[in-house]
Amino acid sequence: MTLQLYNTLTRKLDTFVPLVPGRVGIYVCGPTVYGHPHLGHAKSYISFDVLVRYLQYLGYSVCYVQNITDVGHLTDNADQGQDKLAVAAKKERKHPMALAEYYTRSYFEDMDALNCLRPDISRGQAVISQSRLN
Repeated sequence: MTLQLYNTLTRKLDTFVPLVPGRVGIYVCGPTVYGHPHLGHAKSYISFDVLVRYLQYLGYSVCYVQNITDVGHLTDNADQGQDKLAVAAKKERKHPMALAEYYTRSYFEDMDALNCLRPDISRGQAVISQSRLN
């Protein structure tokens, strides 16, 4: 059974061929954890979950990696202004990394409730100086 995926670069359906026979690596951008998960998160991660499960069904060994964007990355859609997690931490009177941990757990709990597979690897992406955390 062949898998075809839409290639946004060529705007055509391409037959999926792994770089390493029998193995697939998938990297997906995870949530930015300044609040509880929402319907948009569920839609994205259910889609990734379906793809991972289907690749496993086809017999591939899949390494599923997802980043967790936390402190120091997101301001707004144009990347101007204050970091959203820093703003939320100030509002909730918590340390930014404590808030990131709290909402990361909330995200995984909700995705578990939706029966989504957890990634094999999930990593935080903090890029904030210690002076900005105080």
